[in-house]
Amino acid sequence: MKANDLKVLSFEIEMKMALEQKSKLRVLIADDSATIRETLRRACKVFPRLEVIGHASDGAVALKAIREFKPEVAILDIHMPKMTGIEVLEAVKREELECIVLVFTGASEEVYRKKCLALGADYFFDKGTDFDKFLATLGTL
Repeated sequence: MKANDLKVLSFEIEMKMALEQKSKLRVLIADDSATIRETLRRACKVFPRLEVIGHASDGAVALKAIREFKPEVAILDIHMPKMTGIEVLEAVKREELECIVLVFTGASEEVYRKKCLALGADYFFDKGTDFDKFLATLGTL
């Protein structure tokens, strides 16, 4: 191989690595249930593009992590200690933090769905009935 060929190959490898890194979506998971957090972490691992960068067991920690680490995706439960997922969502949108918000909750009443979507949630899923839809959506991010 000639020196010029090595430079071109090196450049191609660097570009491929940069594109792969750029295409990764960093995910924050916020749910007060350790079992649900672990289930969501495992679900995200199925998709190579998703990289779980952290998790929070309460809304205040979730908002702090979103502000500090700026994940591209946040998965929020509604009912959490210290701050609800709705309060976190309101703050994320008010502060114009660029983040795709998926609400994944057992609080599936229509009033919650409407409120979250009106506040700017990108997606709303019921833990009890929408897990397949949730997974399909993760795959499209």
